[in-house]
Amino acid sequence: SNSYFIFTRKERNGTIFLLLIILLLISVPVIYPFLIKEKIIKPADINKELAELQIRSKDTNRYSRNDDEDHYKNFRQPYTEKKYSSILTVKGVVFYFDPNTLPPDGWKKLGIRDKTIQTIQNFISKGGKFREPEDLKKIWGLHEDQIQRLLPYVKIKETAVDLSEDNKPVFQSNKYERKNPQPIDINLADTIQFKGLPGIGDKLSKRIVTFREKLGGFYSIDQVAETFGLPDSVFQKIKPYLQYKTEELKLININTATIDELKMHPYIRYGLGNAIIQYRNQHGNFSNITELRRIMLINDDFYSRISKYLTVK
Repeated sequence: SNSYFIFTRKERNGTIFLLLIILLLISVPVIYPFLIKEKIIKPADINKELAELQIRSKDTNRYSRNDDEDHYKNFRQPYTEKKYSSILTVKGVVFYFDPNTLPPDGWKKLGIRDKTIQTIQNFISKGGKFREPEDLKKIWGLHEDQIQRLLPYVKIKETAVDLSEDNKPVFQSNKYERKNPQPIDINLADTIQFKGLPGIGDKLSKRIVTFREKLGGFYSIDQVAETFGLPDSVFQKIKPYLQYKTEELKLININTATIDELKMHPYIRYGLGNAIIQYRNQHGNFSNITELRRIMLINDDFYSRISKYLTVK
């Protein structure tokens, strides 16, 4: 029975090794503070670090607000001082003038430097004309402050360019003025015919025709005014020459149209087009156009605009 209390050599070695590991693990928390010296932070050191942190914070805020502006100023300063030093020091007397006929001495009196005056004279000698006060912005060398100072005093005289049938002069005050404009059909006129109207150039004529094609035709003269970039002042000029004689509207079948077809229409776009598709998927084909009123996105005013371009088959 005493054999139960007897260990072999191998068992004794294992037991001793296990006891050493246990002792090592127990002693680590006691020995660790002697092996690793913690840095003692004094109150004075804490105050010093807080002060440095506040200084860095202030520097960071100052950069976020003003650094880009200061860098811009530092970048522009040498350029401004060199290129515009004469502009900033020259003082001129303002008076009403026509830039197309003003002699060099007149520009000099306005406070414009010689190099810029020569640029203006070269522009005029090559056939260039100031057709509106804002054309001053096209002159290289005129500072923005000078342009804003001179604009209120620009008075461009109209020039007679031709005689009408009753021998009365026809005046042209800007490059898009047209003599004897002819009435046109808003649904049949091409870009050339629109260009024949006062105030309409290449860009506006193309925009009007493109807008008409995307709509599927005009059903009202006032729709022309919705053309992107067409000023109301210009529309009021051309309105007397616009006629609605031909009703050529391209209709969209809302029972078969895809979302891509609907979203291309300027009055429908994706949001309303998707609502129409979803309603059709839930309730089946539309029996008539008036069912569109059941869609919450469509109010009476909107319905009156789009219904003219829609159909059911």
